[in-house]
Amino acid sequence: MEIFELASELGKKLAQDERLVALEQAKNAYEENKELQTYLVEYDVQQRAMQKAVTQDDRDMDLIESIQRRINELYELIANHPAFEELNRAQAVVNELMNSVNQTIMTQITGEEPSGCTHNCSTCGGCH
Repeated sequence: MEIFELASELGKKLAQDERLVALEQAKNAYEENKELQTYLVEYDVQQRAMQKAVTQDDRDMDLIESIQRRINELYELIANHPAFEELNRAQAVVNELMNSVNQTIMTQITGEEPSGCTHNCSTCGGCH
């Protein structure tokens, strides 16, 4: 089999992996959550308002402070939203998986085991 055929097969297998399925579900939940999307839109609007406010020659510091407070509030609402947290968790799990896959491939290419062995196989890219 050619390299790209093997890569295609690997991609198909990965797409079926429960971790990638969970990531796709988390992305959908994130995108479909109206409350969270409202916060994200307002956050963007507030960021643009802040950029405009700080570039004015006659800056209104009360307005700037008010916008900054709202930006901070929105950031907390977004960062602590369950859909956002789940998306981050799912993405971290997939990142670990992809790092392990890449380490396994590199081990096969170089013949060298990954450095920094923790002797905890759950942190390993696969040496055996």
